[in-house]
Amino acid sequence: MTRGMGGHSPSNVAHHLKGIHFPARKRDLLRQAEDNDAGPDILDMIENMPEMDYESMADIMKACGEADGVGSDGGNGGSGRR
Repeated sequence: MTRGMGGHSPSNVAHHLKGIHFPARKRDLLRQAEDNDAGPDILDMIENMPEMDYESMADIMKACGEADGVGSDGGNGGSGRR
C-alpha cells in the first residue's frame, strides 16, 4: 500500500473514491470507499473529515489534509523548540 503522511497518501484516498458523484456527503464518500475496498486507514480518514457537501475532489483532498491532523498535534502542540 502507498503510505505517506498519516499512513496514507492523497492519491490513495482519491483512488478509493473513484467513481464518486458530486456533490457528495461524507456518508457518500464512505459508501464509495467501501465499494472500492478501502482499508480501515482510509475509512478512518474519511470519518474524521467534516460533515459537509463536497463539490469536487479538491474539496475532499483539502478535508483529508485537515483530517490528517486529527489525533496529532498538527505541528501546533508542545513548545515547538528543542
